Amino acid sequence: MLRTVLLVAATSALCFVLVYGSYTPRSKPGQSGGRIVGGIAVNITDYPYQVSLQRNNHFCGGSVLNDRWILTAAHCTKGITNASVLRIRAGSTEVRSGGVLAQVRTIYFHPKQNSWSNYDFSLLELKEALKLSKAVQPISLPAHDDSFEDGTLCEVSGWGNTRNANESSLSLRAATVPLYNQEKCSTVYKEYGGVSESMICAGYEEGGKDSCQGDSGGPLVCNGVLVGVVSWGKGCAEPGFPGVYGRVTSAVEWISETMNEVVSER
Repeated sequence: MLRTVLLVAATSALCFVLVYGSYTPRSKPGQSGGRIVGGIAVNITDYPYQVSLQRNNHFCGGSVLNDRWILTAAHCTKGITNASVLRIRAGSTEVRSGGVLAQVRTIYFHPKQNSWSNYDFSLLELKEALKLSKAVQPISLPAHDDSFEDGTLCEVSGWGNTRNANESSLSLRAATVPLYNQEKCSTVYKEYGGVSESMICAGYEEGGKDSCQGDSGGPLVCNGVLVGVVSWGKGCAEPGFPGVYGRVTSAVEWISETMNEVVSER
């Protein structure tokens, strides 16, 4: 049975509730989540590109692209009119302490982002540059024409729902999941509109490992390359229903152009 998610705004500027019916966006802004389902506790130095998007509490993940730019999911930031209410915590395994809190200057949405799930990308420009270190490092982006083989093992990380009350909600976790055949994934999700060219799927047929609510915007990394951005799915870690991610190859040209244009204008 599909869960109905009430996505409560993370900012007072967005004072309504969005009901996404059968879809399950993997964030609950303004609420503190648990973490990855079926994963293990990890250290930020092994995932130094991972950040937490916060307004008082963690509500989404993100990836460091360089010292001033973070990539996250558009549905994490949709409707937020004052970017300065947002902070990212970088360089810490713990979601509530450590590392550094950096203020967001501006939010940029992918121009083809016309629903909460299609081209589910937003770029966050930071007010001050991050100090790169062993615990804060950019992740490599793919080329726009890169392809990735079905079954390739990738890592998804974050502070989202674990579905396990015995697991602490404060420390970073990660899980290994294989890339899932695109055509098969679209068939699986046919009654929900299928998956578009801006999406990529990952997960096991038997379920058990997956991203979940609170992981939205976070990274899916394959062989050191950012392949996906946590976006949506049916439940979390359910058999036969892989997680759906924003396909980064569909956004790399926009990412590069946006960052270059903003830098040239500053």
